[in-house]
Amino acid sequence: MLASESTLIYFPIARKNGVIEMNSEGSLKKYTLLIATLNAFMTPFMGNAINLAIPSLGQEYGSSALLLNWVVNGYLMATAAFLLPFGRLADIVGRKRVFLAGIASFSIFSLGCGFAWSIEALILFRVLQGIGGAMVFSTSMAILTSVFPPQDRGRVLGISTAATYTGLSLGPVLGGAMTKYLGWESIFFLSVLFGVAVLLLTVFKLKGEWVGAPGEEFDLLGSMLYAVGIIGLIYGFSSIATSAVAKYLLGFGIAALIGFIVYQYRSKNPILNIRLFKGNPAFTLSNLAALINYSATFAVTYLMSNHLQVVLGFDSPTAGLILLSQPIMMALLSPFAGRLSDRVEPRIVSSWGMGITTLGLLMFAFLNHQTPVWGIVATLMLLGTGFALFSSPNSNAVMSAVEKRFYGVASSILGTMRLTGQAISMALVSMIIAMYMGSVMLSPEYADLLVRSTRAAFLCFTFICFIGVFASLARGNIRKDPK
Repeated sequence: MLASESTLIYFPIARKNGVIEMNSEGSLKKYTLLIATLNAFMTPFMGNAINLAIPSLGQEYGSSALLLNWVVNGYLMATAAFLLPFGRLADIVGRKRVFLAGIASFSIFSLGCGFAWSIEALILFRVLQGIGGAMVFSTSMAILTSVFPPQDRGRVLGISTAATYTGLSLGPVLGGAMTKYLGWESIFFLSVLFGVAVLLLTVFKLKGEWVGAPGEEFDLLGSMLYAVGIIGLIYGFSSIATSAVAKYLLGFGIAALIGFIVYQYRSKNPILNIRLFKGNPAFTLSNLAALINYSATFAVTYLMSNHLQVVLGFDSPTAGLILLSQPIMMALLSPFAGRLSDRVEPRIVSSWGMGITTLGLLMFAFLNHQTPVWGIVATLMLLGTGFALFSSPNSNAVMSAVEKRFYGVASSILGTMRLTGQAISMALVSMIIAMYMGSVMLSPEYADLLVRSTRAAFLCFTFICFIGVFASLARGNIRKDPK
């Protein structure tokens, strides 16, 4: 692969039998896809596994349901706040360099999570882990799409997405078993091992560097406004029902984000290129669709894990097996959906996926103590089908709507939409749980309150996802000559 002005790839020279050889493009592609696949597996595995450990964490630390939410939400908030700044930094100093720093940080703070001595310490390490995760998320897709040509992009994104859903699939099963037999700490220790493996592969096998904007200045003020705005928005929104100062933090966060947008118009080297949105409805609405979809779907596993364990009384391994039905559908169908989006307009495929997801969320809005397990499994499978049809085609649409030199920031924007949507999803759950349960413990004694809050959350998610169908349909075609 030749270097371009926007993507600079340097192949090291190796000597074999006295002959100087260049690393092959095929070898680069192979290891890039392997590293991206391992990375795509690692973080969703840990996230879903932790969802299964939440009731156990509550028992060990004696924490309320609200505080336990921050084990998940703290990580998401930090990742969303730093994703875009790190994406821009990676374009300037090198995507591989930032990726390596992220993997190292993620592994170190995963180790800290495993040794956390209190729920507050665990939340702190999760926030730091999220900062490392932001470095990884902002670069992995950009590297992948820089190495593979457009005609292969849907296929490799489908493989990466399948790895993500394999992680989601194994997360509940292994996470539930590990929590019961090895303790919740083992989940973080396993993440450390994955992180070290990815780190070593990247150092020794990913021979190259990708710099999208060499020599440009990093927008420090814009990065600070953005991070402060996201943190204020998410923390304020999630705590508005329990904290008197939350509304002020929410207002401050919104004001900071408005200031950030205004400042980006004037900045010579913005971290968010507003021009990517201007006159580009495919890019704008595809990102909006991602934000909406993740806002409506991310908390499903969290809510259903609590319902299965606290309301229905299943142990964590059994609950994990039941929850497996959703991500297994994602893992099976994502490669098909990715290849389909190479031939059919992504908006068609992903809009069908959003519609199917809306139906599944509506079915869970009627959840109660008597809902049979087979009904839960069937609904989870329906949600898995819908999300598989949405995710990789939507990612394909985003990356195909920009020039190659903007892959880094486009990947970061899409990742920001995903992580911000996930954080909004958990923030909604936090707000609804605060309204229905207050600060009570997550225990069978309050199962009725938990069911009411869960149903309210799914009703809210159904409405959000229904709106997302129209955003997905409105984006238009990404191909000039659709077949």
